[in-house]
Amino acid sequence: MFATARNSTRRPGASFAFAIALMCGTALGVTALETPAHAQKKDKKDKKPKTDYSEGFMEAYRPLEAALEGDAPDHAAAKGLVEPLVAAMETDDDRYAGGGQIYNLGRDSGDPALQLRGMKLMLESGKVPAERVGSYNLTAYQLAAQLGDQDAARAYLTTMADMGYSFDATMGDGSTKTFHANDIRLMIAETYFEDGQYDAGLDYIKDQIDVLVAAGESFPENWIQRGLSVAYEGDSAQQAVEYGTLYVMHFPSETSWGDAIAIQRNMLDYDNQATLDLLRLAMRTNALRETRSYIDYIDAADARRLPGEVTRVVEAGIAAGKLEADDVYVAEARQIASGRIDADKADLPDLERDARAADATAVTASAAGDAFLSYGQAAKAEEFYRIALTKPGVDTQRVLTRLGIAQADQGKAEAVETFARIEGARRAIADLWAIYAAQNAAPATTAAATMDTPQDGTAQQ
Repeated sequence: MFATARNSTRRPGASFAFAIALMCGTALGVTALETPAHAQKKDKKDKKPKTDYSEGFMEAYRPLEAALEGDAPDHAAAKGLVEPLVAAMETDDDRYAGGGQIYNLGRDSGDPALQLRGMKLMLESGKVPAERVGSYNLTAYQLAAQLGDQDAARAYLTTMADMGYSFDATMGDGSTKTFHANDIRLMIAETYFEDGQYDAGLDYIKDQIDVLVAAGESFPENWIQRGLSVAYEGDSAQQAVEYGTLYVMHFPSETSWGDAIAIQRNMLDYDNQATLDLLRLAMRTNALRETRSYIDYIDAADARRLPGEVTRVVEAGIAAGKLEADDVYVAEARQIASGRIDADKADLPDLERDARAADATAVTASAAGDAFLSYGQAAKAEEFYRIALTKPGVDTQRVLTRLGIAQADQGKAEAVETFARIEGARRAIADLWAIYAAQNAAPATTAAATMDTPQDGTAQQ
């Protein structure tokens, strides 16, 4: 489906998941729990049992409680009593009270693995007060991330996101940020990246986007920006192209168009003719960023073949400050193009006649289409590309691309259907052109595109 991509072992080296854990601050403390023994005495006095501790659990709990009493608790001895306590747990109240004691033991002795074990038991008990379930899952996530258990970290984050939990975190600069469900879902993706599972993390973000789009809901722009960055840095051409396409589809701007086009130029191998059609899109979206892009456009268009188009590119590059008028290459291209324009235009009537002739070849008809397209006469270009497609030996994918461009230049929604017919190495280019065509079709034939505030992109052309 995609053109050949460059091979590389380069991978993104983010440690974002652990950074998030640190941003969340110190793990939340667990409020001191009423001991089972005290709870039973209170129950007998009130004659209204509120807890359900098993007898075996009570027997295992008392030695652990005793080891932790006083000013000098014996943490080592207490740790030796954890396994018997867990083995004796039968009821949810056992797990909640015992988990709390194990968590506190881990916290006081500086043992995050023991803390996580206790927190897990409490959450599994179903006895955590509803208003604290989110904060307990946050603590569990922090501990799991600290221990490098990304599977567990993802599970706790997923619970938080699904329940709509939000929390405040102190950032490195001292500011406070509130993390909402969508922020937490990006944190879930980061646990995959932290674990080296880049494809899984990218697939997760894409799946979340699909879910929200299907529900008619919006999603944060930074989801796509993060996915695009990871895919690009990891040399994952297919996913980088996919994210670039999503970027311009949902957040069209000069920045997103520039990123999407740069991704394809940097990661996919295109011949000059395909490059020409991609750079034509960059010109139309104001996404020509660097001198290299203007030079490549001039090369692909060729001052001897398409002098009018080359002249426009040269003038645009000079006006944008990306080309120097006295540069030898630029001056030569400008001179050749300007010297060819009058003769080229004078040949158009003959070319038009030859292209309409019954015996016209695919080469003649497509050449006529190319000439008129380069001079901005999209309607005539469309006519000749249609003729070329009926002739034997036609370069179908190239001519279809340019037929779609001619239709898009006229604001025709039909262009989207034309681009959908394109296969092979030009498929990714066609996808971008189709989005552009849909966003710029006549108002009566297409809905307005969704816009959002652009941010800095990742790739440079």
